[in-house]
Amino acid sequence: MTEPSLTARREGAVGCLLMNRPRAMNALDMAMIDGFAAAIRTWGADPSLRMVLLEGAGGRAFCAGGDVRRVRELALAGDTAGIEAFFAAEYAVNGAIAAFAQPWVSLIDGVCMGGGIGVSVHGSHRVVSERALLAMPETAIGLFPDVGTSHVLPRLPGGVGRWLALTGARLRGTEAVEAGLATHFVASEHLPELRAALLSEGDPAAIRRFAAPVPPGRIAALRPAIDRCFRHDRRPAIEAALRAEGTEWAAEQLAILDRVSPTSVAVTLELLRRGATLDLPDCLEMELALTRRVTRHADFAEGVRAVLVDKDNAPRWRPAPERVAAFFA
Repeated sequence: MTEPSLTARREGAVGCLLMNRPRAMNALDMAMIDGFAAAIRTWGADPSLRMVLLEGAGGRAFCAGGDVRRVRELALAGDTAGIEAFFAAEYAVNGAIAAFAQPWVSLIDGVCMGGGIGVSVHGSHRVVSERALLAMPETAIGLFPDVGTSHVLPRLPGGVGRWLALTGARLRGTEAVEAGLATHFVASEHLPELRAALLSEGDPAAIRRFAAPVPPGRIAALRPAIDRCFRHDRRPAIEAALRAEGTEWAAEQLAILDRVSPTSVAVTLELLRRGATLDLPDCLEMELALTRRVTRHADFAEGVRAVLVDKDNAPRWRPAPERVAAFFA
């Protein structure tokens, strides 16, 4: 019998969720999203529940993102209703996590990207280990940072959110805490003890006993340059600032911007500009409307092909002739 892709069970006062598609790096499929929604409905109405604990199976990934390969198949088949159903359900779960009354604790020990950020960042506690790797790499596949990150990223310090959104920069555990995507760092060797304490006590305050301090590190060192270059909300200004910076790091960012989808970069900049003034429900609504247009653009199918299907990492982008505002109309 095939195991469910998301298991939900009670252990005392704790609701335990396990994303269980290890061969797919726990990428979110529709069954997992439906499972999240059902658990949130059930546990949200249960006064005996004290917290939710979310983990990923397999040891390699917490959750590598949404199942965008499946979304690409739907796009190529012209199944707009299927695409709409997937993103609407996923974003509803993101919003429900943010509104959940009890603590929502994610133990991130491995890859956490895209949809994995969505099921964790809106919760109260995001615990990362040294094996955690967090990113929003959507511009590389012709998409845009979604799952409510149009609300989260503009509220990170300085230009960090725009840098993460445009370049898909990958953050290790302590870096994710520095950047504001994670709340605590716990060494992987202590995660079993932490998990046991959370289950026995039903209180996220236990995290403090295992969390290590995160002194200023790589992100703090990069912050001045990030803020100088990524404080702008137009691509030419960002690239001019990077060229003026004249460092190896700046050259790497320019090379990344040259590789990713030009349309995605333009859409993402406008998305974050608008998201900075909206609450989370409005950001999720804006993102859902945006999926209807972006997934029909050729860059989405081509980006997913190049990165996740054929894996040749040689996308042939077709910049949109229409103005960016047309995507948001």
